[in-house]
Amino acid sequence: MISYTFSTKVFYKDIDKMGIVYYSRYLEFFEQARTETLNNINLKIKNLEILGFYLPVIKVECTYLKSVRLEDIINIKCRIFSIPKSKLRFDYDVYKNDEKVKVASGFTEHAFLNIKKNKPVKPPTSLLNKIKAYF
Repeated sequence: MISYTFSTKVFYKDIDKMGIVYYSRYLEFFEQARTETLNNINLKIKNLEILGFYLPVIKVECTYLKSVRLEDIINIKCRIFSIPKSKLRFDYDVYKNDEKVKVASGFTEHAFLNIKKNKPVKPPTSLLNKIKAYF
């Protein structure tokens, strides 16, 4: 399993008129966490693109459990539980107050897309090798 925790502060741009984090911002927090998770295992998105692959989101789910407010610190725990065959899945748990209060959970699934052909393909070997090293 691959696991990484990304921390961020809630800024004014993240909240709605009710003073809580706007629901779609969680998807951006997910993106930040998965990017840093991949960076943590030396797998940079820009390098995948240089190799000719995109990782588009094909499925997303987020369950909201508690509100988060301006200037709260949140920790997004991002995990990869399995070696990808045709899709790569990231699971997320969002906490505030140093992982004492779970505020959201969810996942994203990503296809592997050949940039030139604009078609789904199997995961690149370089990505598979990096991920396999953690299992």
